[in-house]
Amino acid sequence: MEHETNGLSVNDRSKKFRHELKYKIPYSDYLAMKSRLSHVMKRDPHTDADGTYIIRSIYFDNTEDKALKEKIQGIQKREKFRIRYYNDDLSRIALEKKMKINRLCLKYSAPLTEEECRKILAGDISWMKTHPSELVREFYAKLRYLRLKPRVTVSYVREPYIYVPGNVRVTFDSKIRSSMYSRDFLEPDLSDISATDAPDDMILEVKYDEFLPEVICNLIQVKDLKQESFSKYGICRRFG
Repeated sequence: MEHETNGLSVNDRSKKFRHELKYKIPYSDYLAMKSRLSHVMKRDPHTDADGTYIIRSIYFDNTEDKALKEKIQGIQKREKFRIRYYNDDLSRIALEKKMKINRLCLKYSAPLTEEECRKILAGDISWMKTHPSELVREFYAKLRYLRLKPRVTVSYVREPYIYVPGNVRVTFDSKIRSSMYSRDFLEPDLSDISATDAPDDMILEVKYDEFLPEVICNLIQVKDLKQESFSKYGICRRFG
């Protein structure tokens, strides 16, 4: 059993927490920031030729919408589970647990096979209780006693930049789309709809460790830029 100090388990405190800032920006600001950042930051090496990749995630919540309500209410310590893959590549599927504690974020990840993912989506989970991954075993327990279920699929295009000092990662997310049908999560012809109010809506995310270098802070500054508590899971749950 894990012992807790100040609300954090021993395992949680051994991980590195990161700051995460989010901003909703117009397309014109994206173009200006991209131009400035490209002279200082490097593109993520895992992107396609155009500097982007596609992310598809399925989020889990219970029938009382525990994760969604905690986000809306601004609960200081909260977590949510999702399964994610990139660029329609089903050979690299990951189970992720994302925690937020007092404005700091922490993410755990464990690989899943396509077969394991399909079993989870079908409700076949008994095999998980003896899985070698601690995260998969934890997810099994919470699927059982929290009654977590697949609630929404979230897809979007990400354009990421990296800066080594401060371990900074700046990303632009666009074309956010949503589907309520979990059975199609692994299918290339997933039927989904736009989740944003305008086609050109962009989400700027800035993640870093202990400090945000001044040079990056200056590069992302534009008029009327305001930090927001933006959640892709939350915005995609507007439809159900």
